[in-house]
Amino acid sequence: MSSHREAPYISSDPVADNTDVYAFVSPDAPDTVTIIANFIPLEAPAGGPNFYQFGDDVQYAINISNSGTQDDISYQFAFSTAAPDPAAGFLYNTGPITSLSDSTWNRKQTYNVTKVQGGTSTTVGTSLPCPPCNIGPLSTPDYPALAAAAVQTLSTGEKVFAGQRADAFFVDLGAVFDLGDLRPFASLHAGGGALGMHDGINTLGASNVHTIALQIPKTMLTSDGSNPTDPAKPTAVIGVYASASRQKAQVYDSSQGHFNGSGPYEQVSRLGMPLFNEVLVSLGTKDQWNASSPFNDSQFVSDVSFPALADLLPSLYPGVFPNLQALNAKLESMPPAKQRADLVAIFLTGLPAGIVPGFQNVTAGGNTQADLLRLNMAIPPAKSPNPAGLVGGDAAGFPNGRRLQDDIVTIELRALAGVTYPLVDSSYTPDAAASKVTDGATGAGLNLLSCFPYMPLPYSGYYTPSSTPVGNAGEAVPAGAPETGGGGAAGLADRVPLAVGAAAVATAGAAAVVLGHRNSGRTHAHANGSEAMAVPGTADEA
Repeated sequence: MSSHREAPYISSDPVADNTDVYAFVSPDAPDTVTIIANFIPLEAPAGGPNFYQFGDDVQYAINISNSGTQDDISYQFAFSTAAPDPAAGFLYNTGPITSLSDSTWNRKQTYNVTKVQGGTSTTVGTSLPCPPCNIGPLSTPDYPALAAAAVQTLSTGEKVFAGQRADAFFVDLGAVFDLGDLRPFASLHAGGGALGMHDGINTLGASNVHTIALQIPKTMLTSDGSNPTDPAKPTAVIGVYASASRQKAQVYDSSQGHFNGSGPYEQVSRLGMPLFNEVLVSLGTKDQWNASSPFNDSQFVSDVSFPALADLLPSLYPGVFPNLQALNAKLESMPPAKQRADLVAIFLTGLPAGIVPGFQNVTAGGNTQADLLRLNMAIPPAKSPNPAGLVGGDAAGFPNGRRLQDDIVTIELRALAGVTYPLVDSSYTPDAAASKVTDGATGAGLNLLSCFPYMPLPYSGYYTPSSTPVGNAGEAVPAGAPETGGGGAAGLADRVPLAVGAAAVATAGAAAVVLGHRNSGRTHAHANGSEAMAVPGTADEA
């Protein structure tokens, strides 16, 4: 999560694995948009001597659509790693790294940037430097300075950064993948009566990722070159996704000990909306989803319009979601266009005007179903961002783009649980638990930067949070060392252990409940695009 090891094939190819994508109006430069694409999940900070790096054989891309029907602008990144000094031994560095050109650093990585727009490819950055990984106080004594030196400006004016950062996404993976026994109300789980209720744990709180970040003037992103100020205009909305591609043929070179690629590049990973492939797409088609264009996503509409997790919640938590259970029973036999139109709008088309007062994030392509992170650039940054985003009254937050502090797991769990269904059917009343459900994990301690590239400094190998928490009594910590992850975040006051009354907890084990439910014949074929329709505004239309 949000796209860490989310599909069988890409889980064996981590350097090409998109983990998260963010897009937001830059809070300190509101005439620009910042887009962040992260790759290489679950990096152990002390993962030497071969520390993590971008793949020299992977073509990374940040793709922008202002039409909603195709890639209109694409920034492509190609990395190159300097050959190590044969006399350097096994070490990543032979002394302190105090600048990006130090000879003590044996694995320097640089990259070129190509901008593709209107059928024309232009090289806009050449041999730009990546910073080293954050090794420790003796090897990288002033890591913030090294990272700052890696912020570059492209020939066309955009800011760019590529290098290691701390993972800003927060989620309780251990709970989510243990049959969904979410800690804040695990005692209500079908098999969790003895687990009790506890705060969530940010499993990613000690992990790093590799980040590619761009800060782009809004005038470069709109189809007409304008700086959007009217949120109602389709030209104010862009769709964003990141991708990674490999050459089609891979041949092993025994003399070099590695594979060499040849032929055209083929996409092996992509990501727009968080948790799309991770949670919504069926296991048997996850690899297919990664290889396909987002503009062909109508083939996956049934995974969105009747998601498996929403179908399972009432069985996982007996008696807690009776209204959702009744809704699922009502919608189950309907075609995708008649099911969860709220989720289709959130994940595939954007929210049209009239659903949320004063807000819309539909691209010029209208109801084209595509997994794009849609951002209305005319909505200014919030002075006090609410991690609940749009459902918390903050129109600058998810699903209007995505900020680093947005609590994606809680927002999407609540949407799946039915909180957003009244947007398309006012007669529906969500369960009391739907507005409380959460995994309980937060991003406290992440130390987000107040300026580009905003992602927090990476955890160092020496100060690995899981073994040497920063701030221990008597421990000397150099300036700039990151804090540990975990803890609580402001803005979601209801993120406490859930209390919904005396819900009946089934005596059967959770595994039996899940298997029995999934084997009950509830199958849903993928729909074709002909069944797609606009978000309805009334129950009759639904």
